[in-house]
Amino acid sequence: MGGNIYALGMTSLLTDVSSEMVNAILPIYLLFQLNLTPLEFGIVNGIYAGIAGIARIWGALISDRLQKYKEVAGAGYAVSTFCKLGLIAAGNAVVPASAVLFLDRVGKGIRTSPRDALISLSVVKARLGEAFGVHRTLDTTGALLGPIVAFWVLDAAPRSYDAVFVISFLFGVLGLGVLICFVRNRNPAAGPSYRPHVALRSALGLLREPRVRAVMTAAVLLALFTIGDAFVYLTFQNTTEFTTKYFPLLYVGTALIYLLLAVPIGRLADRIGRGRVFVVGQLFLVGAYALLLLDNPGPAALIALLALLGIYYAATDGVLMALASAILPEDLRTSGIALLTTGIAVAQLVASIAFGAMWGWIGPQQAVLVFTIGLIATTALSAALLAANRELKV
Repeated sequence: MGGNIYALGMTSLLTDVSSEMVNAILPIYLLFQLNLTPLEFGIVNGIYAGIAGIARIWGALISDRLQKYKEVAGAGYAVSTFCKLGLIAAGNAVVPASAVLFLDRVGKGIRTSPRDALISLSVVKARLGEAFGVHRTLDTTGALLGPIVAFWVLDAAPRSYDAVFVISFLFGVLGLGVLICFVRNRNPAAGPSYRPHVALRSALGLLREPRVRAVMTAAVLLALFTIGDAFVYLTFQNTTEFTTKYFPLLYVGTALIYLLLAVPIGRLADRIGRGRVFVVGQLFLVGAYALLLLDNPGPAALIALLALLGIYYAATDGVLMALASAILPEDLRTSGIALLTTGIAVAQLVASIAFGAMWGWIGPQQAVLVFTIGLIATTALSAALLAANRELKV
């Protein structure tokens, strides 16, 4: 794979320990510490995801124009890292804490597309799925460790959220150090002296390409009926006697399955078709939602739920980025990835607010049923969209 893939993976591993320490406790922090309602949580959670997507497009445009992928990604990592100190300063005040969380997502948005572009420029096209699988494996190792560290901290000192934020900050600093010391910039085939004229119009112009338009449309439609992990776990908790103390560990189960399967599924996608694997991955998410419709599900249902979510992420997250990278021009690859992920993030914002509102109006399980029906329909439509483009192999 080359040193860049592993250096970027270690950067993401350490950064994900940092970010997932916070993400794992975020639902209980917002609902039980700051006393938000499900609808208010849905709005905050939606903006939390959506604002990252909006920031992605600008980070991507800057990095494509300057061809400084490492530097732009580093700026994003730095913003997210120092936001952990901002959460300590915000205390229990809802508005300042929310503002810091949103700024943290701006940092994530800035770094994501140039990082993924660096991955795609550091490996031959035939091994893109495997490269993203390797990166996502290391990234997910951090996502697995972060909630465990958060659980240990809160188990030793209940409700000591400040301690979680301090340790999170230290892991973020380590990740930033790996990026600075070991990651190297990579330039498109045109060479390091090439400076394309990149603007928002250039990125939007990519939608004239049928393959890009098909992938973008399919991904956004699916995101409109995807329930965020926090709401998935809260729905499960609502139908069982699962205590909030163990809430962070739910993220660990999903991350473990993702960790084990990211590389094998990435290689499979390279062989049989990335579009095909991406569509099949949605069926595992449908299965996970079906488990949430059970009354008083037991431990076996919880294990199956976490496994299905892990398989879903392994078959869709890195695979979608590999699918997009293979059809985007090198000089606009970062902008193209950002355009895709921005569309997904905006759709996730809409989905989060809609699910939070439905939770209050008709109850969590009925809301899950609505989203399950919508996901089945959009999966079928997405399969048709991708199948119309033979190169996407659906």
